[in-house]
Amino acid sequence: MPNLREATRNVIQEVCKVVTGKDECIEKVMVAFIAGGHILIEDIPGVGKTTMAMAFSRAMDLGQKRVQFTPDVLPSDITGFYMFQKETKSFQYIEGPVMTNIFLGDEINRTSPKTQSALLEVMEEGKVTVDGNTMKVPEPFIVIATQNPAGSAGTQLLPESQMDRFAVCLSMGYPSARDEMRMARQYTRKDTAQAVNRVLSREELIQIRREVEEIYIHDAIYRYIVELVRATREHPLVKLGMSPRGTLALCRMAQGVAYLRGRDYVQPEDVIHIFKETAGHRIVLAAQAKMEAVTAEKVLDQIAEAVKKPVPKR
Repeated sequence: MPNLREATRNVIQEVCKVVTGKDECIEKVMVAFIAGGHILIEDIPGVGKTTMAMAFSRAMDLGQKRVQFTPDVLPSDITGFYMFQKETKSFQYIEGPVMTNIFLGDEINRTSPKTQSALLEVMEEGKVTVDGNTMKVPEPFIVIATQNPAGSAGTQLLPESQMDRFAVCLSMGYPSARDEMRMARQYTRKDTAQAVNRVLSREELIQIRREVEEIYIHDAIYRYIVELVRATREHPLVKLGMSPRGTLALCRMAQGVAYLRGRDYVQPEDVIHIFKETAGHRIVLAAQAKMEAVTAEKVLDQIAEAVKKPVPKR
């Protein structure tokens, strides 16, 4: 069997071939992949979100489908539907785009709450229910959803319950001038998608997920994670803190970070490395924070600095 840890790092290198200057973001997306979490990317259009999803699917030999969410997209456009077949005189299930490994939902905050809720069941339970019949989605199944920044034309805020279903929320942002020049050269010379080589199979990704689940977390680290989460609930500038689901997500994501770093146990640095991405979309700031122009990122920085890290015994 190939070295699976090395293979995960090779996937990151392959994706970095076509998504330039976003190495840290790509690494954290990979952490979510191996930890079994869904990914929300809040960003402006055209920064390479679709390209990144396609590169990951090619590097890991995964199926990938994309839906552009608009106000008229129906739940059946996501989950599929039954159609009567005259030849067999029976109803046949027509698969929806969620019947894939990587489902890319573009601009999820432009569609109706009813359609958003149809996606929730798939994300949470790994199955779809159509006309009383339940079908499992392929394994592994990962949702990469994007949303436009709040206030963009035609958008509405996602409810907190839906935001909580995503393990992490990331932002790619504009590339630097140097990276943008490199990107322009790549796209004018060749089809960049073909530059990504397959280095991991879906069966190996499933095996990696099992190994991530076995990464050891000491009680002191569990206590540290809980203290971080509780600090988000008790901070004076936070109206709504992290949920218990957020606690579980932070544990799993920290295991993923430790796995990528070649360890069989979680350190405090692994937790902090992914803390803001796991917590930022789960907290709601109080009105006072908005009046003082304090961002969620700044609040989380304060919490990370205030909560004492456990010191390993020697």
